[in-house]
Amino acid sequence: MSSPGVPDLTTLLPRLPSPLQEVEDERFTRRGVRLLLKRDDLIHPDLVGNKWRKLAPNLTAAAGRPILTFGGAYSNHLRATAAAGRLLGLPTIGLVRGQELADRPLNPSLARCSADGMRLHFVDRSAYRRKTEPKTLSALLRAAGATDAYVVPEGGSNTLAVRGCRALGEELSGRAEVVAIACGTGGTLAGLAAGLSPDQRALGVPVLRGGFLTADIRALQHQAFGGPRGDWQLDDRFHFGRYARTTPELETFADDFEERHGVPVERVYVAKLLYGLVVLTDEGAFPRGSTVVAVVTGTPQEA
Repeated sequence: MSSPGVPDLTTLLPRLPSPLQEVEDERFTRRGVRLLLKRDDLIHPDLVGNKWRKLAPNLTAAAGRPILTFGGAYSNHLRATAAAGRLLGLPTIGLVRGQELADRPLNPSLARCSADGMRLHFVDRSAYRRKTEPKTLSALLRAAGATDAYVVPEGGSNTLAVRGCRALGEELSGRAEVVAIACGTGGTLAGLAAGLSPDQRALGVPVLRGGFLTADIRALQHQAFGGPRGDWQLDDRFHFGRYARTTPELETFADDFEERHGVPVERVYVAKLLYGLVVLTDEGAFPRGSTVVAVVTGTPQEA
């Protein structure tokens, strides 16, 4: 039973551990590599994948207070937070990057957030970049009328989230030599690597360019665990230019993967991960006899 004010997350019936699905794909089998999909997209229909793992401990810590968080106009994290608020009866506030969006019709992603009860507050891009500075954050909370809110960072990656994602690694302990995941803010990879066995390696595929994630992941692990954990590395080659960017090549690849295996491929993260694994396998990055797990962290957004 939950304490007063603490939401009972078991009422949401998460599917944990998430299923592990083997796929037969000649691009891997011809290189002697076995590919498994960790179907975190099936944990919960509204709190999909790493969003459940990162949000659940924060929802508990909020103890019934309003949840305030940050994101861009197409943020999966904002959508998941809004859905959690609807399902658990919690007020949610989304601080959205881009003051200029306030006078425009809501796009489908933000419209979904609003329909789920999230109160949207648009922030100019300069202030948004400084949102982690204490003075700026205080000013943003006052402007949004949310000084009493529990604050979750952009992407949901904080100490509680990283610790929550350690369970993902523990579920995969001993199941593969390499566990690969697409990375935005790095919190899921930081926790995943901590939960794997010592003989396993975590591979992150950043979906943003810039090369900043290594330092961020190290900092997150230090905050969550007191120091580095696990064997992990990043491959920065598969961001396709910038966050949320797709190309005809990537679209064709994702459509083909869906047709081959009947698995819906989310374009911002999962398509880039799977594309990267095909390239790495062709390059001989994984020895023959290896098993590689690709973590499916999301589903395609509805129009």
